[in-house]
Amino acid sequence: MPKSAKYLLIGSTEAYSGKSAATLGIAHQLRHKGLDISYGKPLGTCPSESSMDQIDEDVRFIGEALQLPSDRLLPTLLRLDDASITQRLHGHDAKDYRQALKHYTQAAVGDLVLLEGAGSLHEGHLFDVSLAQTAQVLGAAVVLTARFHSVLAIDAILAAQQHLGEALAGVILNDVPADQIEMVDSQVKPFLEANGIAVFGILPHSELLRSVSVGELTHRLNAEVLCCRDRLDLMVESLTIGAMNVNSALKYFRKARNMAVVTGGDRTDLQLAALETSTQCLILTGHLPPAPSILSRAEDLEIPILSVDLDTLTTVEIIDHAFGQVRLHETIKVKCVFDLMDKHFDVDRLIQTLGLEPAIPA
Repeated sequence: MPKSAKYLLIGSTEAYSGKSAATLGIAHQLRHKGLDISYGKPLGTCPSESSMDQIDEDVRFIGEALQLPSDRLLPTLLRLDDASITQRLHGHDAKDYRQALKHYTQAAVGDLVLLEGAGSLHEGHLFDVSLAQTAQVLGAAVVLTARFHSVLAIDAILAAQQHLGEALAGVILNDVPADQIEMVDSQVKPFLEANGIAVFGILPHSELLRSVSVGELTHRLNAEVLCCRDRLDLMVESLTIGAMNVNSALKYFRKARNMAVVTGGDRTDLQLAALETSTQCLILTGHLPPAPSILSRAEDLEIPILSVDLDTLTTVEIIDHAFGQVRLHETIKVKCVFDLMDKHFDVDRLIQTLGLEPAIPA
C-alpha cells in the first residue's frame, strides 16, 4: 500500500455489517483531527426519493450528520438495482465504469476522499467496480468492517485479505457480543495482527444501532397509525408476539426492553399488559380496531398503535426482515456511533497507516 493514500474505501465482508456506521465514525474522527474530508458512495443502494437526485440517501444523511458542504459530497456513479443489472446483462449498458470511476473522483477535493463500498466484497463486479477493482483503479486503501457473529468471522477476514492483497489497511470488528469482547481482544486480535491484518477497533454490540424506528415499521407494514403519530421516532429493539394467556405474556413482556408487541386486535387483555411494560408500539393484526380504553391508555402513555391488514406470521416475518436490514438513518444513532468510535477505534493508527498529516496532533 502506498505511504500516502488519498482515497480510503470502507468495505465489508457481508451486507449490513455496520459499514455506514463505521464510515460515519471514521469521517467524524478524521475531521476532528483537522483533516479535510470528501465523502461519496459510488455504488448506490439507497436511492433518493427524488428520481432526479444523484445523491444516495446514505450519502445525504451522513453529509448532514457531519455538516459537510455540498462540494464535499460526491454523486452516485451507479445504482445497483434490478434495472441496472438487467441493462448490463442484455448488453444495453456497455459503459466503461472503471474509466467513469476515474472521472467521478477527479472532482473530489480535500486531504482524503472517503468512499463507502457496496454491501460485500463482490458487489459491482458485473460493472468492473467491485471493492478490489475500485481500490485498484484509485490506488485506494481499504478498511473492512466485519460483523463478529462468532469466531467463524475470522475465515471471512482471511479470505478478504487474500482477495484484496496489499490494499487492505486493516479491519474493524463490529457488533461483538458483550460476553466475547475479552476473547476477541486477547485471542482474535493478536491472531489477526500476527497475520498482517491491523485491527483498528473492536466495537461492542449496541441494541440501539440494531433497532428500527416505529416509523420504519409503519412504512414496511403499510400500517395504519391509530394514535400517537408524533411518536413514530421511537426506537424498537426487540419483538414480542402476544399469543398466549396474559399471565404468561407478562413474564415475557417484563424481560424485554423497548419492544414492539404483535397481537390480535381483539386481545384487549394482552394489549393492556403490553402498554404497562417497556413497549414502544403495539401492532394489531387482522385489521381489527382496539377498544376505546386501549386507545385512551396508549395516548396517555404516548405509545403508538399500528393496525395491519396482515396475519401474525406475515407481520412477524416483515419485522424480522426489517431488523436484519437496519440502516443508519436516525439522528439518535449518530451520537451512539460517535461515542462507540471515540472509545473503541484507533484513529491515530489509521492516520499513520494512511501516511496522512493531521492538522491537530494526537
